[in-house]
Amino acid sequence: MELFPNLEIGLSSGWILIVIFFGAYGTMLIFFPKKAIARLYDRSGEIKHPPIRRLLVVVFVLLWFVYMGLTPLKICDVVFVIGISIYSLGLIGFLFALETFKNTPVDQPVTSGLYKISRHPQQLAVSVSFLGISIAIGSWAAFALIILGVIGAHKKILAEEEACLEQYGESYKNYIERIPRYFLFF
Repeated sequence: MELFPNLEIGLSSGWILIVIFFGAYGTMLIFFPKKAIARLYDRSGEIKHPPIRRLLVVVFVLLWFVYMGLTPLKICDVVFVIGISIYSLGLIGFLFALETFKNTPVDQPVTSGLYKISRHPQQLAVSVSFLGISIAIGSWAAFALIILGVIGAHKKILAEEEACLEQYGESYKNYIERIPRYFLFF
């Protein structure tokens, strides 16, 4: 792994893994009922962040995507095997979490499937996938950016939980008491 690998435009850069991830996500959404999509993208309960913070988040995310897109995968290196394994695990987890989300009635909290071991398996799986991409390109800087992004997403997750408590009441409160926020003991 390097701090900043050389950037170049090519067919074997990190962008291919991003395209695969969002291609799989988009394909899943084609089969979602409209109510499930509306619930998936409902942002009414989120904390309203100041415009400058929202702008910084958007810039941060765009920079990571550009950096991934211009950084070659370390295909002949052990970090590629490790990174692609982590990426695949995250992608599969994300798709399973989406399937569970889709199949849960809109008037109930999602508590089955991967939601039995994490209250936020979608967010966790996306983070794992993007961490895998960062490792597959062999970049410590990309790895650090993902860790910072995960830390930044925590506030959004707390707001989402507050919205779910308000919407689902006692059943979500019981769920929170049984299931860790992220994974196992976190």
